[in-house]
Amino acid sequence: MNTDKFEIVVKTFQGLEDVLAQELTLLGAEDVEPGRRMVSFTGNNEMLYKANLCCRTALRVLKPIYKFTASDPDRLYEMTKEFDWNTVLSPDKTFSIDPVVNSDSFTHSRYVTYRVKDAIVDFFQDRLGAGKRPGVRLQDADVIINVHIDDTRVTLSLDSSGESLHRRGYRVAQTEAPINEVLAAGILLKSGWKGECPLVDPMCGSGTFLIEAALIAANINPGVYRKNFAFEQWPDFDEELFERIYNDDSAERDVLCTIYGADISPKAIAIAQRNIKQAAVGKYINLEVKLLSQWTEAPQNGMMVTNPPYGERLNVEDIDSLYEVLGTKLKKIFRGYTAWIIGYQDEQFRAIGLAPSSKTPIMNGPLECQLREYQIFDGDYKSFRREGKSLRTSATDARADENKPLKQRRPTDTEWRRDARKKGFGGKDGDFEKRRFSKDRGDKARFDKGRPDFKRGGNGSGRPPRRDEPFDRFNTGKKFERRPFKPETPVEESENPLAIRRNEKALRSIIGRMPSINSNMKHRGWRKNNNDSDSAEK
Repeated sequence: MNTDKFEIVVKTFQGLEDVLAQELTLLGAEDVEPGRRMVSFTGNNEMLYKANLCCRTALRVLKPIYKFTASDPDRLYEMTKEFDWNTVLSPDKTFSIDPVVNSDSFTHSRYVTYRVKDAIVDFFQDRLGAGKRPGVRLQDADVIINVHIDDTRVTLSLDSSGESLHRRGYRVAQTEAPINEVLAAGILLKSGWKGECPLVDPMCGSGTFLIEAALIAANINPGVYRKNFAFEQWPDFDEELFERIYNDDSAERDVLCTIYGADISPKAIAIAQRNIKQAAVGKYINLEVKLLSQWTEAPQNGMMVTNPPYGERLNVEDIDSLYEVLGTKLKKIFRGYTAWIIGYQDEQFRAIGLAPSSKTPIMNGPLECQLREYQIFDGDYKSFRREGKSLRTSATDARADENKPLKQRRPTDTEWRRDARKKGFGGKDGDFEKRRFSKDRGDKARFDKGRPDFKRGGNGSGRPPRRDEPFDRFNTGKKFERRPFKPETPVEESENPLAIRRNEKALRSIIGRMPSINSNMKHRGWRKNNNDSDSAEK
């Protein structure tokens, strides 16, 4: 078993970094550091497998392999080509590119995809000959390479997950606007619920909260439903180790409390039943078709977690009335409960008519939402305060302080590269040669003794030579001329414009300098022709 430790980066949703960090710590990760939409830690292959299989709030698990800085696509190409791709790829494998770009220098993720793909292909062809290179596949590639660009900082990583980890494998059907599985699990973990009390979702839709709650209560790993992970195709994959981790159910437990789900739509309940059956957690969940207004009683001392319609993607005749009914039911039926509600608009929250004990910004797809906690108590607020209680309990405060990620100073580029070199990721400055060349062009000291003095230029006039004057560099009496470029190997024609190395017209079409994008390209990449294996993913 490979016990060597290395850096691992796990991606998640904004607002769930604290929960993910706690999950990784409990799994045994070292040097856990929350960041923006990610958590980094140190571990070995065993920890990498566990992060994929066990983390409920992880979207992707990445293994960084190379870091550098680059300010333009040409430097990106050159620096990418410097990496020894033999260590992760071979001509008989396929690969795809997954770009994540946040940079003023790189404004087109497809262009980044193309340049990185081109560098990898050229790495192999320059060493093995034309045509001897790994293929590119849009789906189910053997190796997925994540390219993360933050300003000029480039990190190349191996994606160990493959398909996003929110795709658990139990969802066989869905309603119109289901909540993401990772987000649902993150909200449940933020609430502190572990199956020790009844849980209610009165607007359950396709049952995502219910299933994720059952998995948490029974301590079932969310990855057990997946058919495969990308790391299973890696050269160092330890099948025996992974099978041992996958089949270890020693931590699973019985669920002592019932999980209740209801929805106004019979179709939604039917879909939820199918998903619950696929996840094999039906014995823990009670489902029924029920309007919110029909709730007249609820199990005592429970918790509510729900995702009401926002009115953005679902048509609700009177969305405010729905939230008013929710507030009324909380006050009268769900006394003694803690309710966690994710919503989008302040006016809808105001319609509930209750003061939240906490507010947490959280992303639900493209929507900037809030997760609000409501503590429902018996009697009036004054009596509640006289008992020494408050809406923001000490437990809530402690959990908020514990989970709040520390704001860290962003390291300089020099510090970032130094750290990358220390960890064995290269950490080169891709623009160093360009800056040195630019500096040297105006540096008098670069001319050795015996060569023409730059002050005299090529014409002896005491000024630099003009473009139309010959520059007799070595006093040979001959005018300096550039050699014409001759490609080493002929370029074959292809129906795919991006399959041609350095195709000027195709590159321009990507970066928006042509009137329109070629019809052979899709908005997330270019279309793969039946006879062309040289396509990129995004």
